[in-house]
Amino acid sequence: MSLQMTSGPVQDTPKHGRIVAIDILRGVALLAMASYHFTWDLENFGYTEPGLTAFGWWRIYARCIASTFLFMVGVSLFLAHGRQIRWPSFWKRFAMVAVAAIAISAVTWFVTPDGFIFFGILHEIALASLLGLAFLRLPALLTAVVAAAVIAAPYYLRSEFFDHPALWWVGLSVNNPRSNDYVPLFPWFGAVLAGIATVKFASASGLLTRLGALTPGHWSNPLTFIGRHSLAFYLIHQPLLFGSVWLFSQVMPAPPQNQEAGFLNACQVQCQQQQDSTFCSSYCGCMLDALKGEGSLEKLYRNDQSSIFRSHLADLASTCTAATESKMEGGQ
Repeated sequence: MSLQMTSGPVQDTPKHGRIVAIDILRGVALLAMASYHFTWDLENFGYTEPGLTAFGWWRIYARCIASTFLFMVGVSLFLAHGRQIRWPSFWKRFAMVAVAAIAISAVTWFVTPDGFIFFGILHEIALASLLGLAFLRLPALLTAVVAAAVIAAPYYLRSEFFDHPALWWVGLSVNNPRSNDYVPLFPWFGAVLAGIATVKFASASGLLTRLGALTPGHWSNPLTFIGRHSLAFYLIHQPLLFGSVWLFSQVMPAPPQNQEAGFLNACQVQCQQQQDSTFCSSYCGCMLDALKGEGSLEKLYRNDQSSIFRSHLADLASTCTAATESKMEGGQ
């Protein structure tokens, strides 16, 4: 998903050929992404239990998909510009991805303001493509070492200094911000560098020549087509899937969920983006008790967006946060 970084010529690859196997891999990754987004859509409309896609194997699945896309960004960047950076082609594709990223931020700001995408996969691809140019001529081993350091950075470089919203894109804040798609520079740029390093090793060993000689059968045509038009697929598939589930929900709405259980699950999902499970269990229990005690749970489920109610929720959240921290510090 670079997103249309052409698998251009480099070293031992045919001058005018594409490596079909890479297009196929990109196509498979796109279909996997669509399956995850479809499940997220089902969860959003209440057809699955809240938080299904945020934990367990679904969470691992999502991270594997994102890692694959960014790995392929590195591969495609080297294949397209490894010999010489073709600036007109690079800037054209960079502009396409950057504009698409800005558009997604703008749309999600209005549609889902509580989790709008300020630095998602497309933002990361745009920035990583630009930064990755500096590694195209470096030795493969050095690139691999830097990739490992970038991936490990969140484990040893986190600081409250990066908690400022203007620095959330870096990915080193102590508390992760809320977003429906958060793919910051660290650790995800490491996957791009890993792709660059891997394709350098493959080029030196002659593996690219062997991959370029592969001629898959007609079964691969759909995957190849998707892989070669990945940006268009990325931008189109989710509106279609989301719209389809919405239409279905108008005909056969999901059965109503128990409000208390639904609130606790949703609260845990949001809370565990920033805190551990022990803290979140206590915090969410506090929030539920407070909302039940004042009879506000129904108002929350009606999605009351008034400034007064939203301010009241923020006050409750602050109170429960302080109470939970005090309880944990006291060892109770």
